Amino acid sequence: MFTGIIETIGTVTAADGGPDGRRFTFESELVTSDLEVGDSVAVNGVCLTATEIEGSRFSVEAVIETLDRTNLGHLGVGDGVNLERAMSASGRFDGHIVQGHIDGTGVITRIEPEGEGRRWTIEAPARLLPYVVEKGSITVNGVSLTVAALSDPTSFQIALIPHTLEVTTFGSASVGDAVNLEVDILAKYVERLLEART
Repeated sequence: MFTGIIETIGTVTAADGGPDGRRFTFESELVTSDLEVGDSVAVNGVCLTATEIEGSRFSVEAVIETLDRTNLGHLGVGDGVNLERAMSASGRFDGHIVQGHIDGTGVITRIEPEGEGRRWTIEAPARLLPYVVEKGSITVNGVSLTVAALSDPTSFQIALIPHTLEVTTFGSASVGDAVNLEVDILAKYVERLLEART
């Protein structure tokens, strides 16, 4: 389990394979400082398993299901990624409950300056929008965020503070970028329970 509080930005140092599966290697001294083979790491919000660790680099493998549901297939050498190690049982629980199980991808359709921060509009798949509520939680590329507004039937907005822009890959994001979305797990459980009672 994760919190959506990004620990560091890592760098892709290798991306091998194709649509049937890819092996990625990332550079991050912080993440590898206590990482062991078999441990989980959220990469742009995707829960992946460390399969090899060498110095400040670790490798993961992404299968077809992962590539189909996320933006990892777009990654290339030199790209930055948001990284978070699995939450420690003794750690402080910031952010919100994040599983690292991506529900789908959205697209940044607008980036506007807003004071010292920025406001993004993200177009999301129609099947995910019922779980997106104003002032509710959503995870975008691994970052725990609050939904600022529902801008139209197909999109929602998030307001990004300068700190978030500085410590995540969001500072270099552009209109047209695909982003990984994980909706609030509590909303999905509530829906499932209500369905079971009807």
